Amino acid sequence: MSVEAYIARLAGTVEQALDSAIPAEWDVPGRLREAMLYSLKAGGKRIRPVLVLAAAEAVRGDESAAEAAMPAACAVELVHTYSLIHDDLPAMDDDDFRRGKPTNHKVFGEAMAILAGDGLLTHAFHLIAEAGLSGKLPLGAALAISADLARLAGVSGMVGGQAADMLGEQGVTSLDEMRYIHLHKTSDLIIFSLTAGGRAGGADSAQINALAGFGMRIGLAFQIRDDILDVVGDERVLGKKTNSDARRQKVTYPYLIGLDASRAEVERLTREAKEVLLEAGLRKPDLLLGIAEYLMSRDR
Repeated sequence: MSVEAYIARLAGTVEQALDSAIPAEWDVPGRLREAMLYSLKAGGKRIRPVLVLAAAEAVRGDESAAEAAMPAACAVELVHTYSLIHDDLPAMDDDDFRRGKPTNHKVFGEAMAILAGDGLLTHAFHLIAEAGLSGKLPLGAALAISADLARLAGVSGMVGGQAADMLGEQGVTSLDEMRYIHLHKTSDLIIFSLTAGGRAGGADSAQINALAGFGMRIGLAFQIRDDILDVVGDERVLGKKTNSDARRQKVTYPYLIGLDASRAEVERLTREAKEVLLEAGLRKPDLLLGIAEYLMSRDR
């Protein structure tokens, strides 16, 4: 099976799980539910939940780990979606389109978009807690995954990276500052995805550390690739306008070091990520190695 087909198959299982992620019987205001599902079901690559499932399978060696890992896979997609809704707001990146559709606040208004993001974020923790309480995950694993998500999506992780990005707009002058923003704004949720899948699959501490190191590197490469695509990508493929960073006078890797050096950095980080992973003693490392190669050369 090709990497693209493998990713598509896992993404399909995630889509099915997301259909029931927010229980139909819950008494949720209709407009709020509609706003949450509008962005959650808008498509996208589903790379983060795919990485959760792939990491679990890589550790355990078979697809049986997917059931235990699915709550964390859905949780990270909820958190990622909330972050996109908030990123698109006028006070943040002020974007009109996401994944080829009007952004959430353009359809539902700013207040409901904020609440939709809030709802997705908090519900992510419910999914993980419920998995532990129901026995889908060992309680210790559920607690560790929850703690990881709070840290890596929170003020010392993704939220902190976003804050640094906002504070540093047009003022970032060094690669160290740029790297800090990318590591926390993007890499941390990818690190979470891999370690959560590892925990669901029964990884030992050395394997968790290796998965985190792999995630840090492919996460940074992923964001640099995004920066490159914003310059040279096809709007029809990306589903959003290109050159948005330049219009906002936003400092990026291509701005600081140029396109060729940025491409070389993506290749270096991917190579290092694969080296780290091969030392982890995973039963099926080829799955994650293939995904790393795919992400390095993606066009959207």
